[in-house]
Amino acid sequence: MRIVSLLPSATEIVCALGLRDQLVAITHECDYPAGLGGIPVVTSSVLSGPASSPEIDRHIRELVHEGSSIYRLDAERLQSLKPDLILTQELCDVCAVSYPIVEDAARRLDGPARIVSLEPQSLEDVFKNISMIGRLADRAAAASKLVGELSDRVARLRVQLGGRSPRPVLCLEWIEPPFNAGHWTPGLVELAGGKDPLGKPGAPAVPLSWDSVFSSETEVVVVMACGLRLDRSLAEAARLSTRLGGRQLWVVDGNAYFSRPGPRLVDSIEIMAAILHPEAMGRPSFQVARRLA
Repeated sequence: MRIVSLLPSATEIVCALGLRDQLVAITHECDYPAGLGGIPVVTSSVLSGPASSPEIDRHIRELVHEGSSIYRLDAERLQSLKPDLILTQELCDVCAVSYPIVEDAARRLDGPARIVSLEPQSLEDVFKNISMIGRLADRAAAASKLVGELSDRVARLRVQLGGRSPRPVLCLEWIEPPFNAGHWTPGLVELAGGKDPLGKPGAPAVPLSWDSVFSSETEVVVVMACGLRLDRSLAEAARLSTRLGGRQLWVVDGNAYFSRPGPRLVDSIEIMAAILHPEAMGRPSFQVARRLA
């Protein structure tokens, strides 16, 4: 099967199922696992160069207001690759190439290609997506094994937490302006022994006022900026450290973990549990999470 992945999370799922050799195209943001070099890239971003979080937010809002896409898709190259299966999403136009663009490009293909839109709202939905991709690519047994291993890790973590009381934590998916955590993230927080009073499970993240951030009854603030690696998020979050009234401020790699609904969401739960309950879990790795205050 010739698979095109238009999502970093889908690329991770495909590779975790042992299908790396069937990937004929990926996105410019597909950076995990190692060994993706040489696979054709069929997307690019219209955002140019490094920018601050307010500048990125302003540019994205302008593009959305104009009805423009944040990403380009190389339809001609896609056509030349003759895919059998295209993995994409309709959940968020900011996170990947928009579905209408993918659909339009697929109409130009010479042969029939199946477009599958992944729309996870929870960790359980991610497990279902893994199983579905496994069935479509004749890797049902591998998918069942992977889901079982991931579920076992979550179960072991819950035992390790030992019924500790949930700690109140505010998760921010963007910094300026601040956005709450939506979709699957509040569920991850709950599994990690936390409770996010401003999180919206199964719903998109929305902007918050700084008053609501500072007045929230939370002990911990975790910045998990969507699409930003740890170093970028640290630079953006540094100015918050003196404004949180004694709360702990943590920064995590949102791009690699919390924002990417693939197998590493279980890693995300483990990272959050280590932040909230270090006495049970140990401190999180310096490579994936840093405390600023």
